[in-house]
Amino acid sequence: MRFSTRYSFAIYILTAFTILSSCKSGSVNLFKAATPHEQYQRKLTITGLDKTAMGSLWLNSAAVSLDKALSISIPFKDLGYFSAEKATATAYKFNAIKGQKLTISLNKKPLTGAAIYVDVWHVNANNTKLVASADTLNSNILFDIDESGTFLIRLQPELLQSIEYNLEITSGPSQGFPTRTGLNNIKSYFGDGRHANSRKHEGVDIFGSFRSPVVATADGTIVRVNENNLGGKVVWFRPKNKDYTLYYAHLDEQLVTAGQEVLVGDTLGLMGNTGNAKTTPPHLHFGLYTSSGAIDPLPFINPTIKKSANITASASNLNRTLRTNQNTFLYSSPVISAEKLRTLQTGTILIANSASANWYKAELPDGSMGFVQSNNINQTEKPLQKIKLKAFQTSIYDKPDSAALVKLTLNEAQNVSVLGNFGNYHLISDDKEQVGWIKK
Repeated sequence: MRFSTRYSFAIYILTAFTILSSCKSGSVNLFKAATPHEQYQRKLTITGLDKTAMGSLWLNSAAVSLDKALSISIPFKDLGYFSAEKATATAYKFNAIKGQKLTISLNKKPLTGAAIYVDVWHVNANNTKLVASADTLNSNILFDIDESGTFLIRLQPELLQSIEYNLEITSGPSQGFPTRTGLNNIKSYFGDGRHANSRKHEGVDIFGSFRSPVVATADGTIVRVNENNLGGKVVWFRPKNKDYTLYYAHLDEQLVTAGQEVLVGDTLGLMGNTGNAKTTPPHLHFGLYTSSGAIDPLPFINPTIKKSANITASASNLNRTLRTNQNTFLYSSPVISAEKLRTLQTGTILIANSASANWYKAELPDGSMGFVQSNNINQTEKPLQKIKLKAFQTSIYDKPDSAALVKLTLNEAQNVSVLGNFGNYHLISDDKEQVGWIKK
């Protein structure tokens, strides 16, 4: 019966979308610019699928997933599975710093015929701004972080599609490095004290050979070329489409002029020790200025890209009903130092939605979410115990809640297997492999 219902609904979607593809009028403007997720949502609406149980659940899951977004740290790698039997979405929140470039890689199986919609928002006290979106094509999403803060990412597949996905999020610099040397040649950082701590260093000092090239970190325009007491011979450079200016100081020679257009890697000048650096070895003072003043330039040029931890949690447990094998915790983030959301007693039932490093993103029977260490989880094939139900009517619920739907009732004594627990309920199976919840 379940297969028949799902099959009928799939035929309904296929028919509705076929009609939709030939329809070019109506109250919904399908041709207005929209994200892939919004375009799909419009298709559900114009075909009436948003009024069906499955379509309504898909729309609700899109919103609820954002409220349930769990915290992660970048870099992050996640292996997950969306079941065709469910209309679900998954979301995470993370912090990123202005100047970083974020790379989001999402690979899926099957490669074609099924889409996962990806949306990324920047969240602050005033508003939530969409910064990236895609209909996954197994290619990377790259964008610069133009404002530090909290970001949300949501993944949601089309209806009636079973999809396995690999998500990886990494961060790197949004600008190139301003010299031909490297990170190890930075010997003084933003905020270091100067002149007995009477002022703070407003940049980073990158040391190198006398008259070695200093280069443009991006395509852009030379704003100003001049000389001053502190910086000596300096160049001010504005990267294309950015709201900040880069400051190159202590040059021995300037090789560009104001108003000149340059490309990434072009030589702007030669390293020296002019200005107040006359007593120091040759180096480039590299600063970054916004309308609010100097900020740390290191996130903009730091070439170090940290690798995500390998996934060691077993993929065979994904989308399966599991249970804890000892007392453990549900965490807010996949690290031991994260907030403990709740204590899970031995035998607690959960479903593993995805795997990251040695953690599972787990969903409990009441819908709450969190991370559980994978070594604290077992499958449920072997029952915890066998019990005999009493010889009077016993209700078996589809959820561990007396207000839930009753799947069936048992009117005679019967032996059942206890697969796990949640609160005051056992998850059981009988000889006919029917599974449900009974009160303890």
